[in-house]
Amino acid sequence: MNEQPLREPTLLILTAIADAPRHGYAIAQEVEKISEGRTKMRTGTLYGALERLLEQELIAVHEEEVVDGRRRRSYALAPPGREVLAAEAARIARTAEEATRRLGLGGLGGHDGLGSAVTA
Repeated sequence: MNEQPLREPTLLILTAIADAPRHGYAIAQEVEKISEGRTKMRTGTLYGALERLLEQELIAVHEEEVVDGRRRRSYALAPPGREVLAAEAARIARTAEEATRRLGLGGLGGHDGLGSAVTA
């Protein structure tokens, strides 16, 4: 299993399909929603990433149909993708927890990061 952190577009795509299979346009919409508008995936970038994730077996084609003469696929998170996403979510949570602790934002008895105790 890859120990490197996921690049943000990969993290967002895997997150977008973690709860339900989605087709490309719906994935792009979810990515934008999850990222609070920071990430807007262009069609070519999205489908290139989906092909790479298919090759890595992190995602799978859930369903394929032809609509108006065009192939339409929906994608689902594959078991290895679920493992990778879960590991990345845990890594991010640990990092955020440590940042919160060091900033003294975790509750009473913390420090403000400047060496003084935070008081309620």
